Amino acid sequence: MRVLGSFLLLAAVPVTLAVKSHDFKTCSQAGFCRRGRALSARAAQHESWRSPYTVDADSLTISTDQASFIAGVKSSLYPNIKFGLEVRVHEDGVVRVKMDEVDGLRKRYDEAASWALIADPKISNNIKWKVGKKDARAVYGAKKDVEVVVSFEPLKVTTFRNGKEQVVLNGRGLLHLEHFRTKEPAVAEIPESEVPEEGLDVEDAQKVLKAAKPTAWFEGEEEDAYWEETFSSWTDSKPKGPESLSLDITFPNHGHVYGIPQHASSLDLRTTTGESPYYTEPYRLYNADTFEYLADSTMSLYGSIPVMHAHSTDSTVAIFNAVGSETWIDIAHPSASSTETHWISESGILDVFIMPGPTPKDIFAQYSGLTGTQALPADWALGYHQCRWNYVSSDDVRSVQQKFDEADMPVDVFWLDIEYAEEHKYFIWDKKTFPDPVEMTNDVAAASRKMVVIIDPHFKRTSSYPVYQEAVDRGLLVRQKDGTSEYEGWCWSGSSAWVDFFNPAAWDWWKTLFKTYSLGDDKFSWTQSTDDVYIWNDMNEPSIFNGPEISMPRDNVHHGGWEHRDLHNINGMLFSNLTSQAITVRSDPPKRPFVLTRSFYAGSQRFGAMWTGDNLGTWEHMAVGIKMVLANSIGGFAFTGSDVGGFFGNPDPEMLVRWYHVGAFSPFFRAHAHIDTKRREPYLLAEPHKTMVKNILRRRYSMLPIWYTAFREASTTGLPVARPHYVAFPKDEAGFSLDDQYFIGSSGLLVKPVTEKGATKASVYLPPNEIFYDYDSYSLYRTAAQGKSVEVAAELSQLPLFIQGGSILSTRERPRRSASVMRRDPFTLQVALDKSSSARGELYLDDGVTFNHEQGQIVWREFRSEKSGKGIKLSSRDLTTQNLNSAVDSVALTTYDAANAYAQSLASVRVERVVVLGLGAKPTKITTSTGKELQWEYVPGISSSEKKEGTASLLVIKDPAVSIASDWEIVVQA
Repeated sequence: MRVLGSFLLLAAVPVTLAVKSHDFKTCSQAGFCRRGRALSARAAQHESWRSPYTVDADSLTISTDQASFIAGVKSSLYPNIKFGLEVRVHEDGVVRVKMDEVDGLRKRYDEAASWALIADPKISNNIKWKVGKKDARAVYGAKKDVEVVVSFEPLKVTTFRNGKEQVVLNGRGLLHLEHFRTKEPAVAEIPESEVPEEGLDVEDAQKVLKAAKPTAWFEGEEEDAYWEETFSSWTDSKPKGPESLSLDITFPNHGHVYGIPQHASSLDLRTTTGESPYYTEPYRLYNADTFEYLADSTMSLYGSIPVMHAHSTDSTVAIFNAVGSETWIDIAHPSASSTETHWISESGILDVFIMPGPTPKDIFAQYSGLTGTQALPADWALGYHQCRWNYVSSDDVRSVQQKFDEADMPVDVFWLDIEYAEEHKYFIWDKKTFPDPVEMTNDVAAASRKMVVIIDPHFKRTSSYPVYQEAVDRGLLVRQKDGTSEYEGWCWSGSSAWVDFFNPAAWDWWKTLFKTYSLGDDKFSWTQSTDDVYIWNDMNEPSIFNGPEISMPRDNVHHGGWEHRDLHNINGMLFSNLTSQAITVRSDPPKRPFVLTRSFYAGSQRFGAMWTGDNLGTWEHMAVGIKMVLANSIGGFAFTGSDVGGFFGNPDPEMLVRWYHVGAFSPFFRAHAHIDTKRREPYLLAEPHKTMVKNILRRRYSMLPIWYTAFREASTTGLPVARPHYVAFPKDEAGFSLDDQYFIGSSGLLVKPVTEKGATKASVYLPPNEIFYDYDSYSLYRTAAQGKSVEVAAELSQLPLFIQGGSILSTRERPRRSASVMRRDPFTLQVALDKSSSARGELYLDDGVTFNHEQGQIVWREFRSEKSGKGIKLSSRDLTTQNLNSAVDSVALTTYDAANAYAQSLASVRVERVVVLGLGAKPTKITTSTGKELQWEYVPGISSSEKKEGTASLLVIKDPAVSIASDWEIVVQA
């Protein structure tokens, strides 16, 4: 446990503590946020408010390639302070706006983008700037419908589409880079010689000086927390003085905004300012260990991705604000069709990427072009993960595995929390409870399963711990504010130190620690591990029990001399990114890593998975977990989920069953529990709940091909796996605020988890002009020009789940103990016909473990249904060949052979059943393209013309025996 204040660690006697709001700052307790909000208030009070920043037209230059606008910027507040502005247009239409202080007393932190971006974006060579007296502008895009305008006086950057404003920077005049300055003497230190008027005492003199201060109208009359700040018992020295960044970003024609994870709140972001705000606090981005967090709050949580989508029926746009320091974001809706936001960051440069869209799909392509796509996980990682704090011994792990098998419940991964490690010295097993870690892991692996073990970033400060001692000897630890002394904080290990992963010298060293063989020369490596052990990175915000806001002091020093305040939100990302690389290179040939991280930043999706942290076993937390998964998906992090059952508490069987439904339809599916909770492995449930959960687990496994195919799409296009309604139906305004139902990839699966106690029915919204089929009952629902809500049965054993007409799903229906043993199982194709008797679906397969897919060792098929007379024709064809040269959805292969070795290995894997929903007439004959006649059964549908609903017709084609990896046709004559 942790007892804040006394810094006592008694891990053997844990205590559950509820979140204490006073442990974390509000905006009014953060000096720079106070200053930023006060600036906004002053602007609102004056109709003639005008930004002091102007473009120096005499300094303006256009780069030789015409892609960059470069100019100096002046401030009427401080004529002697110089700023530089650069506006670039990328090949994909993204506009990058950078502004930094030039020749200042110090350097502002400008490295945030370098950690997030996958590469320097390619600049467009089709841009031609037109410079006038009042502005500079460039028109571009395939239809020449996008325009970026840089207004000179005052400085403002606006993007347009078809002459309509999309995004405006500094339209409200709240831009302010607090320049570096020297500390002015306090009142008592003013020499009498500087008293401006004879007869005034020193205090009166100071008032006169402040009254004459030319910046009072903009910066305020007081120096509010410029040089030092106190919160609770901690004092933050600010040796660089004020350096915050304020920026207003307006979306004039977009009434909905999404993103900026991570918060426990609705997907459609609420107002935080104005006459009647939903929240009174801005959304905060400051990675923090906010355990037992509130279920409806703008409080910061474990990760930060400063990306925001703005959406309307006309278009979707987005911005990525590349800043690594603490950031607060106010949101207002001056009208139903526009949104104003105000971003206030503690430090950093202005570095904003404007993504023009105009569709959600375009936005995800543009954002992933900057920060990368979700890594394609190993196939087993999409199975069910069983965890608790803590499985107490190696025999306990073996027993849990045995009981899963006895209950005939599938599971892929068993997890170990911090108690496996001797005195919480990570990598070092506690020999009393885990005397045979390699043998234990091998026993788990023998059943085609994996282990995940926690590695936290705090290292016990003792010379007997080789990992810590090596870090000391190499000079790799984070330093105190003096820049030389090792920083000491308290965490699970007691007195602890933290590796500075901003130091490149730490990178290769960290990778060596995960080698499962001896390195010799007394160097440490994890010889008591195997390639079947994967990693969980927790506490990497960083969480420090005796630190301010349970984290690291902001004036600590990292590599390069940067203060922790500058890069706090990036810090945790480096830990998990390097761990992922370490897991990858420990094997020869490399295998896909699995690393779960609690803390994250933009770009973290390239390296693993995340979860929503220490939630509570309540209905409210179950519900908000869905919204958080969707928000993280918007931020590019598709491999995400919440702890099933809640980390804290003892959910009753009803809640647990409902939560398993939620987990089974989340990209990352893990049950986890606090050390104080009762054991709640699913096999411990009494009937009928035990069978309910077994069926839920089996459904997850039957749908693994759907999930894996969705992850392929995420890994190549950036589109999320869990897809909100506005992404799937961007023109359907009635669904723009929906965040309790969502789609799974492009599969056509629509899920509405039930998160209310005692519910027996649920209301599901269906978009316009569509057909939907109930996944289990085959009930049919049609919508017209307007979408509609339908009430469906939702008893405890039921999950509202629908197939959109026009979809083809690939499933594997044979129950297995784990994902790995399913790789050669046959398939069932479920064909849900649309109004024109058409349907389409995809299936992606590879070996699920290695990186051979990058060399074309894959199977990627398209299935189609097309109307043929009164019947239909079903077909399968290779998709990789079609998309090899596609800029829209390419697998990025230089060479490809449809008869690759992996595809040949699946030649005998067949389609064992085809289910067709919505066929208009009873078949007369069904044959393959080779002339083979197939067996089938047909049940006609039952319609209700009044409601345009009923039960769909059902055709089951028995064992067509066509290869999943080959071209084929099945003709249904009717």
